[in-house]
Amino acid sequence: MRSHHHHDALHHHDGPRGPRRGFGPGGFGPGGFGPGGPGDFTPGGPGPGGIGFGHGFGGHGFGPGHHGPGGHGFPPGFGPRGGRRASRGDVRAMILSLLSEQPLTGYGIIQAAGAKTNGIWKPSPGSVYPTLQQLVDEELVEQVGEGKRTEYALTEAGRAYVADHAEELTKAWEAAPGRSEATEAFMESVGKFMGVLHQFRSAATDEQRAQAAAKIDEARKALYLILAED
Repeated sequence: MRSHHHHDALHHHDGPRGPRRGFGPGGFGPGGFGPGGPGDFTPGGPGPGGIGFGHGFGGHGFGPGHHGPGGHGFPPGFGPRGGRRASRGDVRAMILSLLSEQPLTGYGIIQAAGAKTNGIWKPSPGSVYPTLQQLVDEELVEQVGEGKRTEYALTEAGRAYVADHAEELTKAWEAAPGRSEATEAFMESVGKFMGVLHQFRSAATDEQRAQAAAKIDEARKALYLILAED
């Protein structure tokens, strides 16, 4: 078991903008998944239809757009682009690989990457466009057309590079950010849990909510123990 200090660290994290609400008080506790917080499931509180788990799990709650009633899901790292962060080399290889098939716009590259990975990996414009400019500077890629419809295509040097590095480009796709089976199962369970909590918020009696609160406290303590394990 890790030290008591490590256990305390699970409750409170300091980020570049000051203290962040984590997986403890302010996360699953007051201010997060508790009365008066963004994840307040008491009558009249935001609950699942509001912000979901508030600022739990150390980030911005379970984030917009994924699992959980009300259309709220997981924060960065738990969503479709969860898993490890793509390196600059991965994005570079991905772009060269896609352009070897056909010329594409910057937006088209992002969409094609998502389609090729079944939605698991859609690189951000902030990683795609600087990499495209770098490839243009290296004369591996050229711009075709102007304005919003500007497409990018491989040059002769680019096609030669792709041919010489075919195995490297293939490995980059295999290493693309994704979610493990354990993460998939975890997110599915949380989605189901959110559904149950929504029912307790809207249909349960005070006695039932009190019983549920006790069970949630037990689960919270059990989760802390899991995180504290070596």
